[in-house]
Amino acid sequence: MNGFRKARVEDVRRIKQLIDNHMQEGFMLPRPLSELYENLRDFYVWEEDGVIHGNVGLHIVWENLAEVKSLVVDHHGRGRGIGKELVNLCLEEARQLHIQKVFALTQIPDFFLKLGFEILDKAQLPHKVWAECIKCHKYPSCDEIAVGITVLEAPARPSQELELMASPFPTLAPNPVEKCVK
Repeated sequence: MNGFRKARVEDVRRIKQLIDNHMQEGFMLPRPLSELYENLRDFYVWEEDGVIHGNVGLHIVWENLAEVKSLVVDHHGRGRGIGKELVNLCLEEARQLHIQKVFALTQIPDFFLKLGFEILDKAQLPHKVWAECIKCHKYPSCDEIAVGITVLEAPARPSQELELMASPFPTLAPNPVEKCVK
């Protein structure tokens, strides 16, 4: 089989190997094997002659927000448009799921900027920061750049939610510290 497809259980160890190799090159954070199995349905792979040379995951974060994660293309596949196509698969899936916005944390923002993403302030991603980033060994001195793209226009919302939709990547929950101080 040659081409792009959804990942299968037998692909997880190769996905882990690709991520670990990319991590050793300094471009990615580690992912435990258990996390990859738990999130297998998020992943796409690119396979050529029976060998997986690239992978990416689309992880749903909130009702209108998803993350492109673990994008890796090995040296065999680089420069061939494989990474771009893997990201495009994620963006198309986000559209099909009616997710409005997609983001990524990356050390190579120029790649995403060429695909139409824009630089974001990580403060616009509170669910990501509190769910995952706070557990990272780099927190709070993260060297990754947040990038995001709108893939679907926001549907009409009741007036109470309009304030949440005002910014391109809204703060999805009020700051609990501010509530306590008031």
